[in-house]
Amino acid sequence: MRKIGIVELEAAIAIARRRSFRAASADLGISPTALSQMIAGFEAGLGVRLFNRTTRSVSPTSAGDQFLAAVEPAVDAINHALDTVKSHRDEPAGTLRINSSVGAARRILSPIILEFVRNYPRMQVDFVTEDRPIDIVAEGFDAGIRPGDLVPGDMIAVHLEPMQRFAVVGSPAYFASKPVPETPRDLAQHTCIRARMPSGKMYRWEFEQDGRAFALDVPGQLTLDDAGLMLEAVLAGSGLAYLAEWWVRDSIRDGGLVRVLDSFTPSSAGLCLYYPSRRYQPAGLRALISFIGEIRRKSQPIA
Repeated sequence: MRKIGIVELEAAIAIARRRSFRAASADLGISPTALSQMIAGFEAGLGVRLFNRTTRSVSPTSAGDQFLAAVEPAVDAINHALDTVKSHRDEPAGTLRINSSVGAARRILSPIILEFVRNYPRMQVDFVTEDRPIDIVAEGFDAGIRPGDLVPGDMIAVHLEPMQRFAVVGSPAYFASKPVPETPRDLAQHTCIRARMPSGKMYRWEFEQDGRAFALDVPGQLTLDDAGLMLEAVLAGSGLAYLAEWWVRDSIRDGGLVRVLDSFTPSSAGLCLYYPSRRYQPAGLRALISFIGEIRRKSQPIA
């Protein structure tokens, strides 16, 4: 039997993780056809089928599961050795895959990611945004960025900000015909811009009063699932919105929005970079973690 290369092993591992030739080919940077031919040749050389294929799905065979479970730690160890050698160069190089929600991406793109690639010109960052929670290991990402309370318990988290506050806001035009709410219960008499979460459920606005937390299902004509669209709608006078403070800070300062119910809005866990609890980290991820540490030591909060 001909010798097996690490490229073929990494390809098989990527397919097993993604359950899709097309998704795995995108991760690997090759065409689906080339990947399919590579795996077909790999299986022919082994004399064993590693994957069951249909027009709609791909899944490892029993033999494939056993084989990949045995070789994946070895491939990880080889890549770790390669990263260790590369780390002795003057600067890290390679591709870092990061998954993030759209809002978190907008929050940290300029102060962290753009500065990181400027400081490390040999690094490439593949930044993928989606609001649904995912398994970053199964999807082939090196790290993720989410609020701290959404980080899985088996991950290592690096805090990007201590806490984040929320704000209920409306435009001056909206308040020209509506009274300012004095308590959260007054929202029943207002038009609110409702939010749909990635799960499909409606978000209930969260408040605190006299040390007690509670949530309200607010009334409204408009339901959106993107904070950027909510900001656009509230600036246009379409109703009140409940948004993370950083989304609306500039508009409040410039007079485009009025903040209300400030004493009732809570704080929650700030954004974190998180990654698998492995014995080693890719060189690019180590460099990013170190870069974040430098920003924090210089006391430069996320803008």
